[in-house]
Amino acid sequence: MSMVDLGPQTRIVARLAEAVADERLTAATPCPDLAVRNLLAHILHLSVAFRDAARKDFGATTDTRPDAAVPDIGPGWREDLPKALDELADAWRDPAAWTGATRAGGVELPGAVAGAVAAEELVVHGWDLARATGQSYEPDPAALEAAHGFLAAADDPSRGDAPFGPVVAVPPTASLLDRTIGLSGRDPGRRP
Repeated sequence: MSMVDLGPQTRIVARLAEAVADERLTAATPCPDLAVRNLLAHILHLSVAFRDAARKDFGATTDTRPDAAVPDIGPGWREDLPKALDELADAWRDPAAWTGATRAGGVELPGAVAGAVAAEELVVHGWDLARATGQSYEPDPAALEAAHGFLAAADDPSRGDAPFGPVVAVPPTASLLDRTIGLSGRDPGRRP
């Protein structure tokens, strides 16, 4: 996979998060067992983990599995999340991030694959956040292409529930976003 500027997608996710009203923090999301507050914390944690994966700065942030615990946001999340998203985008602008091996979620993987995973996480969780909070959503086209490519390559009918849910069938004529969301194990027709 070639380099993708994740900045446009991180800005979209940051705008979605900024628009979340406090009373929506306990709303359900398309992610099983995660309320909006937990999804926001997950996005914050994955932003830091993939920032460090891009920098090849290994430690607790790159070695902790994403399902190790249900995350929750702290009081400073409205400042911390956009900062972490900006740092994530900046880290992946370095061509060295896309080469060699790195680690995220305790898994060793090629830099280019980690970049694709970061794009997929941003696109899919952006959709999750938009759906949970009733916001419109139009992901960055380059990040969406990368996310779809990663999920299509990972599409294995035997994959069951891990690391994604079973694929949700979507017509081949559906939008690229709907097809990507279906590959992620979510129903693109879900409403808040």
